[in-house]
Amino acid sequence: MSQFTIHDQSTAPEGSRQLLTQTEASWGFIPKLHGVLAESPVALEAYDTLFGLVARGSLSPVEQQVVFQTANVFHGCEYCTAGHTFLSRQVGVPEQVISALRESKPIDDARLQALRAFTETVLEDRGVAGDEAVNRFLSAGFTKAQLLEVVIIVATKTISNYTNHLTHMPLEDFMYAEELRWHDPLGRTPRQQAEPA
Repeated sequence: MSQFTIHDQSTAPEGSRQLLTQTEASWGFIPKLHGVLAESPVALEAYDTLFGLVARGSLSPVEQQVVFQTANVFHGCEYCTAGHTFLSRQVGVPEQVISALRESKPIDDARLQALRAFTETVLEDRGVAGDEAVNRFLSAGFTKAQLLEVVIIVATKTISNYTNHLTHMPLEDFMYAEELRWHDPLGRTPRQQAEPA
């Protein structure tokens, strides 16, 4: 298995150092995801830019976390599912919603369930969701702009989820807490897969 460096400002390529400094100032630490992405300054910038743009959208913080977590679970990303469980609690996502997303069960809130269902359809069909799915999403009270914001969040999570899988990124220490830790029920976590012969 190839080893990927978890960079900080002392080891990162020049183009990533300022971004890592900004990340540390914002988060209070450098997440391992950012440290791994720092190997490529453009990858780190792409992720940081998209993640920042999501916060400026019209979906509420709770709705944003529903889309983030739907993508994390769909992609089987242990790191991001644990991380967004923590972030979901910070923005007040109800516990039933957090559990439903993590366990692939229905959400009691009809609007959030419609958002989750649309996101799953977009992911499953790789964007070719069809007019019926679009119309259901809009009929649930979401806007055309918010449909496009779902696409931005899916793109953001594709970067982090795929990076996790390809680099075997270790969890943050806080992610080992029982209330955050998540195991993909489909067993797709790359750390649990044997190396090819």
